[in-house]
Amino acid sequence: MGRLDLRNGDIVSGAVLAALGVFIVLQARKWNYYSPDGPGPAFFPIWYGVAMVALSLVLVVRSALRPDANGGGPADRAAIARALGTWLAFAVTAGLMGVLGFLISFALFTFFLVAVIFRRSLLAAGVTALATAVLFHLTFPVALSVALPTGWFGF
Repeated sequence: MGRLDLRNGDIVSGAVLAALGVFIVLQARKWNYYSPDGPGPAFFPIWYGVAMVALSLVLVVRSALRPDANGGGPADRAAIARALGTWLAFAVTAGLMGVLGFLISFALFTFFLVAVIFRRSLLAAGVTALATAVLFHLTFPVALSVALPTGWFGF
């Protein structure tokens, strides 16, 4: 059995995700799990939290038992920067959604991912962003009649 290494990203992220899963389950317990009409508002979050805890613990145990399975080499700084850039862009997108609306903020997010993270041409990024926004619009507001968040521009 391997030694528990708190510098191992899988162990740390697994523990944090397990804690988040426990928090989700505890919060969801305040709602009705089942109602006369079927599953209540707590049904999905409870099972999501349980799955999150279980899979996080599998990650921690696997990493603790086989510490060399993660490569054991130096961290790829470029990959870490891309991952953190993606999360930062996602957070900015969520913040902009109230101002710009879903379609524009998601199109900008897609453009950033394709152009900066995946390093494709600006033309490819623009086409992908536009196509993604149009597909979301056709799928949700048009086909399913589900409103997406709108911003100052009305879409």
